[in-house]
Amino acid sequence: MTTAYDCDVLVIGGGIVGLSVAYALTRAAPGTTVTVLEKEWGPARHQTGRNSGVIHSGIYYRPGSLKARFAVRGAAEMVKFCAEYGIDHEVTGKLIVATGRDELPRLHALVQRGRENGIPVRELGPAQISEYEPHVRGLAAIHVGTTGVCDFGAVAAQLATASGADVRYGQEVTAVDRRPWGVAVRTASGAVVRARVLVNCAGLHCDRVARLAGDDPGMRIVPFRGEYYELARPDLVRGLVYPVPDPAFPFLGVHLTRGIDGGVHVGPNAVPALAREGYSWAQLRPRDLAGTLVWPGSWRIARRHWRYGAGELHRSLSKRAFTEAVRRLLPPVTESDLRPAPSGVRAQAVLRDGTLADDFLIREAPRTVHVLNAPSPAATASLPIGREVARRALTALAADRPARAAR
Repeated sequence: MTTAYDCDVLVIGGGIVGLSVAYALTRAAPGTTVTVLEKEWGPARHQTGRNSGVIHSGIYYRPGSLKARFAVRGAAEMVKFCAEYGIDHEVTGKLIVATGRDELPRLHALVQRGRENGIPVRELGPAQISEYEPHVRGLAAIHVGTTGVCDFGAVAAQLATASGADVRYGQEVTAVDRRPWGVAVRTASGAVVRARVLVNCAGLHCDRVARLAGDDPGMRIVPFRGEYYELARPDLVRGLVYPVPDPAFPFLGVHLTRGIDGGVHVGPNAVPALAREGYSWAQLRPRDLAGTLVWPGSWRIARRHWRYGAGELHRSLSKRAFTEAVRRLLPPVTESDLRPAPSGVRAQAVLRDGTLADDFLIREAPRTVHVLNAPSPAATASLPIGREVARRALTALAADRPARAAR
């Protein structure tokens, strides 16, 4: 029996990673038919469109890791892509500032890591910090020149257009049927799409899609909400200013980001969200919360890092505490300078033992490629991630051709 396929490769997820995969597929293998299913009514409605818009340099990530390699490469490619298509962007550079003596060893370790990753960094003393940011105070800092900002939502929209893929919005996947001949996906609207290979880029729901396909992802997405404020006095900040991060966590701490619109965002913190798309404390989905609570890794994180979590929760519930965290970097700021801004949710993969996955996580199964951990800096690294996932999908597609010929 001959199966009628709707496409060669079906991508689930219309964020920047899924659309980068579609873009890479049609460039690497012209003639490959690609369909993208996105449950929202447009691209980039969640992680891609709800972040600080920073093009990360790659300085934070372990040398040799996918995050390090893809962020360094992706930052340069993202600037080039934005320039090619006329998308707003700017290479601003950023400061990473130590405000306490206990942070100095970690700052120096970042200098070394940056150099290992091939990133030019400049070490600064207090007077030099003021040359870059007159209102910022610190004991020492490093300047990273390759960091920038852009409109990732506009990038995602351009990828959708430039890929030539059949991008279908408002199509939430409810069932996946994997057979020897390929994969059939059913959506909430009742539509069925048949493909030879499936790529799962569902972000906040990627573990659920993996299970729909019959695969055990070995992790769960635990959503963390990042809350932002907008600075009422944007003249206090010229560019991007970050604290020294704690290497035990994948979060970078409350930072200051001058965006392409000239406004300055302050944040984010990192608090557990009560829903996969829980952008406020009022948004609670019992199914999502139950999924987090029954996963053993969630409780192991809570036991291991409860002090850190308590501090983040305090800053979420107390504007005064949030302001004090900002004042460590920017002493002139007051509570009245901070205006609430839209929040984002980070899709963080947590392993059963409570480990926070610290690298991009891409796994393969028969006729399927799953992207299971792609939080920040995935937007920056989206073009290299797209090529890597496309390469794996095309390998699966090539393996299918001899089998079909034999039949």
